Amino acid sequence: MASRSTAHAALAALRDELAGEVFAPGDEGYDDARAVFNGLVDRRPAVIAQCAHVTDVVRAVRFARELDLHIAVRGGGHGVAGTALGDGALVVDLRRMRRVSVDPATEAVRVEGGATTGDLDRATQPHGLATTGARASATGVAGYVLGGGTGWLDRAFGLAVDNLIGVELVTADAEQVHANADENPELFWALHGGGGNFGVATALTLELHELPEFTVALLLYLPETGPDVTRTFREIIRTGPDETGGTVLYVTGPPAEVVPEHLVGRLVCVVVLTYAGGEEELRKLAEPLLALPHEAELTGAVPYARLQRLLDEPAGLRNAWSAECLTGLPDELVDVFCARADGMPVPTDSRYLLLPQGGAVAAGPHAYPVAYRNAPWAVHPRALWTDAADDERATAWVRDARADVAPWRTGAVCLNYIGDEGPERVRAGLGEGNLLRLEKVKRAYDPDNVFRFNPNIRPV
Repeated sequence: MASRSTAHAALAALRDELAGEVFAPGDEGYDDARAVFNGLVDRRPAVIAQCAHVTDVVRAVRFARELDLHIAVRGGGHGVAGTALGDGALVVDLRRMRRVSVDPATEAVRVEGGATTGDLDRATQPHGLATTGARASATGVAGYVLGGGTGWLDRAFGLAVDNLIGVELVTADAEQVHANADENPELFWALHGGGGNFGVATALTLELHELPEFTVALLLYLPETGPDVTRTFREIIRTGPDETGGTVLYVTGPPAEVVPEHLVGRLVCVVVLTYAGGEEELRKLAEPLLALPHEAELTGAVPYARLQRLLDEPAGLRNAWSAECLTGLPDELVDVFCARADGMPVPTDSRYLLLPQGGAVAAGPHAYPVAYRNAPWAVHPRALWTDAADDERATAWVRDARADVAPWRTGAVCLNYIGDEGPERVRAGLGEGNLLRLEKVKRAYDPDNVFRFNPNIRPV
């Protein structure tokens, strides 16, 4: 551990040399700089380095190593576990590095480490191109992709990480490396699901796909209709093309134009049926849902970047999330899922989602450490609330939602969907068969486990 005078001198040098800003406890702006999406996260880093370019990242990592500080990496800061921060750590904050460069000729895009899903989609949409992105526009691209990445387009285009072409990384030794199928291929393999364990991802290159049309059916139902709605949605996914996706979810009816007044502030069952194609085909797919008694509907072409904002939530709320991957969706499980919605905290911003996988997700490359690829469905309870008095009620609901589906769970989990649930869940997300290989890559690139604020892989 460095002496106080050494640390003071090193911090002064970092402030002087970084093109971006540096914050330490006591600085004006420090509390704003350490605020993340989940209002339950209250951590106090030793230093926050808001990097403007990759040279800043290299300098910040060297500073941390000189002072024997662990390193947290902040992209979007949207993760429920708050891994963008660490008590007493250096935070490499990439939010100033948000450039997105589209190459229509090669159908590829380079995305800097601080870019959000919204940044990515706004850049690719004018070209009629897209790739699998998160279901919330504020989600950071790098953490989302390297954690696997499911989204509205995954059944058509695969998981986000299936579209990964290359990664630009700053390692724990402050070295800049590139990883792709030909250069550092073992590191490239590990980055397909291993997240931020191996360094700071300063940029990703992703494959793009043609998306000339994108259409959506949004339907609102009374909650007692939920079981019939869910079974109908299940059959549409089962029989429809891979371009079909969406979700069944329960929410508190928001004060929005599409929501009838009698549903505002009440529990509502919602279907979002997406289609990577035209409106005529979408309406044929949606016919069984439209035939059910519903309270509101909105059907038609929607810019993909706009849909990505549909489920956006305000930052700073108290959050607890979890998830389970499911072996299937039998009628009994449909009833269990819908019954648990009755206990969801209402009125809050909580959501209770049932998400289809399959399609290009299941058909994607099985060699990577993405353990949940074969699960056809996933359940994702997300409690969001404001009052600390509701902490126990909200977190208990999330736990109970997980426990409900235990008889049907695969054992795997998408780590992007959960908080800090312990090492066993990390193994479930990465796959037991991949752990030793991942640990060896960790040993090669971060033997001191400097990057430990993540679903952590221990070096061996």
